[in-house]
Formats: sequence, structure tokens, C-alpha cells
Amino acid sequence: MNSEYAKTLPPTWDKFARFFAALGDTYRQQIVLIFEPNEELCVNEIARMFSLSRPAISHHLKVLRDAEVLVCEKRGKEVYYRVNYPYCADVLRSVHEFVLDKASFPTGKSQIVDRATA
Repeated sequence: MNSEYAKTLPPTWDKFARFFAALGDTYRQQIVLIFEPNEELCVNEIARMFSLSRPAISHHLKVLRDAEVLVCEKRGKEVYYRVNYPYCADVLRSVHEFVLDKASFPTGKSQIVDRATA
């Protein structure tokens, strides 16, 4: 047992709770999935795709932005959002590396990595 983790999380893990909590909601998952690679969408474009009110969409966007899943840029009166793919990849890579490092796989690490990246 590694009792150190009962006291504090590793420094890189403090961001993970917000990341996974943000993606724990179906609407927020759908919002992330509507973006094409490198696409930017304004709040109105996003809101038109859902049956939620604009304030509800704005709330979901704030949660995703606070978790760094989305980044935004204000241009004039509009705020444009895009998926923060580098950050998302960094979080998922860190968790993936932790699992591969800590888990005992009967078939060996290299086969698991090959299947995961194939």
C-alpha cells in the first residue's frame, strides 16, 4: 500500500479531478464531441445544437473551460470555444502511464501498449 497518496495527490494529479468531473456529464461530453479538429464555435452555434437553454449551455461551457477541456477567445461581442486537445491528451497520457506503471498485466506491458496505440 502506498499511504502517501492518502495524504496528498501527486502534483500533476490535482487537475485530473476537474477534468474527469467535467466530462462526467452527458451534455458536456456531447459539447466536446461536436467540435471538429481545430474548429472554433461561438456560444450561439453550440446552443442551437441542443435543446437546453442558453444559460444552461453557458454553464456547461464554463465547467469545461474551468477544467481546461475547452479554451475560449473573445472576438468582438462573441466568445469562441475550441477543444484544448493538447491538454486533454496530456491528462489522458498521464493517467495511461500511471496505469501501465502500476498495473500488473499477465500478457506484459508491451502488448497492452501496442493494442492501446494501434
